[in-house]
Amino acid sequence: MSPRDREKARRQDRRRRSRSPAATGDGTRRRRYVSDHSSPTRKREDAARPGRGPRRPDNEKGKSPPPGSDKAPEIKPDFGLSGKLAAETNTVNGVVLKYAEPAEARKPKDRWRLYVFKDEKEVELHHVDTASAYLFGRDRKVADIPTDHPSCSGQHAVLQFRQTSSRAIRPYVIDLASTNGTVLNGDRIPAQRYVELRTKDVIRFAFSTREYVLLSE
Repeated sequence: MSPRDREKARRQDRRRRSRSPAATGDGTRRRRYVSDHSSPTRKREDAARPGRGPRRPDNEKGKSPPPGSDKAPEIKPDFGLSGKLAAETNTVNGVVLKYAEPAEARKPKDRWRLYVFKDEKEVELHHVDTASAYLFGRDRKVADIPTDHPSCSGQHAVLQFRQTSSRAIRPYVIDLASTNGTVLNGDRIPAQRYVELRTKDVIRFAFSTREYVLLSE
């Protein structure tokens, strides 16, 4: 290489170095400038949002607003029983009862017996003085005195002891809106109404031929 060519090469080399970022320091300043402006602080970010206050810190999220805010008032929970829960309070062996005893229900003081006859022969005897009510029906999960005839309802009728105004405790029968009804001394009784019983009264359920005779001692 001639001396002229070497001198020309040195000049080009100096010119390249003078333009490089390392020689001028522009690269460092440029990187610092980009870093400072591409990641603005939270304060700048809040100031750039017109009509909005500073961003709420994460640890304040979910807190109640101050008094006088426009937030709708919070609705208090209602702990009253729903229809389903109310039914479950009158459930026996997973079966919802159609009947609930009245406030005047009382266990009898006298000794009462219920004799069951079929074809004029005694087939059963029930002592009905140890509780205030006895449920008749085909559903053996809940029936106190089962009535297995297919014409009877699952929860057919109730023998209920009630305290009267004279302080006496008397037996009553109530039909639970059964399909085929309840018969007292040959007459069908109205559904869902208490009918007072007397000693030696005869009760039949639906089309069953069994007769239930109530006696007191």
